[in-house]
Formats: sequence, C-alpha cells, structure tokens
Amino acid sequence: MNKAELVEALAQHYDGSKTEASRALNAVVQTITRSTVAGEKVAITGFGVFEKVERPARIVRNPRTGERKEAPATSVPRFRAGTELKAYVAGQRELPELSAETAAPAARPTRTSTRRPAAPAPAAEQEPLVAAPAVTEEPPAKAARSSRKAGAPAVVAGKSAGKKADARAVATKAVSAKADSKKADSKKADAKKADSKKADSKKAAKKADAKKVDGKKSGKKK
Repeated sequence: MNKAELVEALAQHYDGSKTEASRALNAVVQTITRSTVAGEKVAITGFGVFEKVERPARIVRNPRTGERKEAPATSVPRFRAGTELKAYVAGQRELPELSAETAAPAARPTRTSTRRPAAPAPAAEQEPLVAAPAVTEEPPAKAARSSRKAGAPAVVAGKSAGKKADARAVATKAVSAKADSKKADSKKADAKKADSKKADSKKAAKKADAKKVDGKKSGKKK
C-alpha cells in the first residue's frame, strides 16, 4: 500500500473526504519526523516506538568488490514494533473489530439557518394604458402630389441615363469616324507613293531611250 492508497483507506473515516484524510496523515508523519530528528522517542502504545539511534564509526566491506573502508559515525532512525503489533502479525491474536467511531463516523451536525424569511416583494404598479394616436388619412389631392414628387426622381434618373447613353453613342461614332479617316488618309498616301514610283520609272525609261537615240545619231555622223 502506497501513500495514495493509504489516503483512500483513511478517507472512509472522514466521510469520503480525501483532502481531510491527506491532511491528517501528513500531520502525523511530520510530527513523528520532527520529534525523531530532535532525539525524542515517539511511542504509540500497541503499535511501536520511533527513535533516533547513534551509530559509531566502523569498518564496512563492499560485497561486490570486497573492498574494505571505514564508515563515519552517523545517526539513523529506528522503529521497534510493539507487542500487540507483533502478535497480530504473527497470528497469535485476532484483529479487533473496528469501533463504531472509526467504522461509521458521526455525521456532521447540520447548521440551522437563523435568517429571517425575506419579505414578499411589492406588487408591481400597473402603468396606465396610453391610447395610440389615431391615423389621419390624407386627402386625394395631397396623395397625388406626394406620388408625383416620389415619381419625379425616377423620371429624372431615366432622363440622365438616356443622356449618358446618347453621349456614349456619339463618342463611339466620333472614334469610328476618326479611325475611318485615318484609314482613308493612309490609303491615299499609299496610292500617291505608288503613282510617284510609276512616274519615276517612266522618266527613267525615257532617259534611257533618249540616250540610245543620241548614241545612234553620233554613230551615223562619224
């Protein structure tokens, strides 16, 4: 049985509270430890005696290596079991039954409340009902005016949308017209270049013919 299991066993005597059982066990162990360290004997009748024993310096032997060396003087704790504990362990006596106090711990007294009962809350005051304002109908003339005013923004929005669409159409037409004019100008320039090339070729041919004729005339004169 380890410490945790011992606490669980002691908790049965504290209404199942492990916290109180652990606190009681720690208090007993610390008290015995401090008293033994101070050189006092802690004797529990029937259970045993805890005491401090002075051990003088001596020669000890290491069983593994066989080496001998001197051990200094020291103090060691010792527990001597009581006669009743020895008898219970040897089976010479039967274990006593648990007493009523340890077997079934007394129930904790319940606290009676001395507080006075709370006074009943006062009834909520009823607020007077307020009549809702009557809805007045507008005459047909005012209704027509309001409907016209409401419809005016829609008409204005439609007109502005139409104007924007017309402006876009005009802009697209202007762009297409510019593109067509550029294409026409480029075609005219190409035609002029072709005509100038043809004229130059014709002039070159005429010059060649004139040179041939001059050559023939000069040959005849000779």
